[in-house]
Amino acid sequence: MTIKEATFVKKDGTKRTMRFVELTDLPQTFLESKIKSGSKKPSLPQGYQVVWDIEKQNFRILNLNTLIGEIKNSDSNYVLPETNS
Repeated sequence: MTIKEATFVKKDGTKRTMRFVELTDLPQTFLESKIKSGSKKPSLPQGYQVVWDIEKQNFRILNLNTLIGEIKNSDSNYVLPETNS
């Protein structure tokens, strides 16, 4: 699983560095356990991406429009939280 790190400017103007996993890198069973059945895919403006924040252990929005620098790959032995399935 590829862990990435990005710094961006949040809506309130503060900078945030987030370590995350892109949804396409998460196991399907993990996604299914976290997403309510029948829920709609969020409609996001261009340049926004839903990711799994490994520090908050929840989904977050990454604002690619206000990215500072580049997204970096980060080596880690991150283990996904247990699912309740």
